Amino acid sequence: MADGPAIRRLDGANATEMRRFDRAITALCCLPDGGLAVALDGNEVQVFASPSAAARRASFSDPAMNAVNALSPGPKGTLIATNGSSVRPYRQWSHDLMERGRTGRVLVLDSAGGGVRTIAARTQFAFGACASGDNILFSESWRHRLIAISSNGKRRAILDNLPVYPSRISPAACGGFWLTAFTARTQLVEFVLRENAYRRRMMAEIDPAYWISPKLTSGQSFLEPMQGAHIKTMGVVKPWAPPRSYGLVIRISEEADHHFARVDHCYRVILGRIATALVAKLSDELDEVLAEYAAFKRAAAVLDFDDLLERARALVCGHDAVRRALGPSESGRSCTARRS
Repeated sequence: MADGPAIRRLDGANATEMRRFDRAITALCCLPDGGLAVALDGNEVQVFASPSAAARRASFSDPAMNAVNALSPGPKGTLIATNGSSVRPYRQWSHDLMERGRTGRVLVLDSAGGGVRTIAARTQFAFGACASGDNILFSESWRHRLIAISSNGKRRAILDNLPVYPSRISPAACGGFWLTAFTARTQLVEFVLRENAYRRRMMAEIDPAYWISPKLTSGQSFLEPMQGAHIKTMGVVKPWAPPRSYGLVIRISEEADHHFARVDHCYRVILGRIATALVAKLSDELDEVLAEYAAFKRAAAVLDFDDLLERARALVCGHDAVRRALGPSESGRSCTARRS
């Protein structure tokens, strides 16, 4: 496991340090051949033949790598990496959220050739990826969804509108996947993200430690949002309380895509039926209003924009002399066809 700049091995209750780097570890991945891949400070990935190997087997440093936050084994000996933001470093993920950033990338690192290839760009904080057959799955945290990238580069949502910010994902030993979520969505943060003027002023005038945004930990400061009041009332978290990370892990079965597609289809069918019923009901209610509006216009001898369009068409389509004066006979034929 990663612990700041160190890699430790857990033996029961004991944690033994395996190696230490000069920078913080932002992603860690065990490879199928026993090797180890490590992202350092979000801008470099080093690969070792084993956790204790003295020399690195490969190294990747590319302008596209600015906030590497997850690594996973890819097909044919490659590595899959997610780069949360091309503008903000790894530690400033909350800045990227408040800026509504969409500069994330999903990268494929080729250990044999040493190249870095982008397979998905302009993502809203890519955070975690893994291979799934011919597809590559990745979490798009700020969009609250899990995306599948096919071999031809086409993207589709596997899970959408999650109540959390999804992050790292890895295959489960018994099939399916484990998906982590570093914090939940709340009404307060969703409100702040919608209020652009407030959000920009908050970012300009308030210390980032006291922003209304998701937090991994509490600094125990009275200046933090809600520290001066109750976060819970009668055991229930207030809807305007800022979210704290609590380490949620979600088990996703192999049938998740199929189930999601069925539920999404049913949801859209229900929405369509509701919309049809509402339109029919609203149309009936508006008939009387429209009749009164037409009577008012006649009494006032005025026309609105729709009237001008409708009456101009009626004038052209209903009078041969007008059509002849305005243009060739094709205009008359088109009007006649439209009337029929």
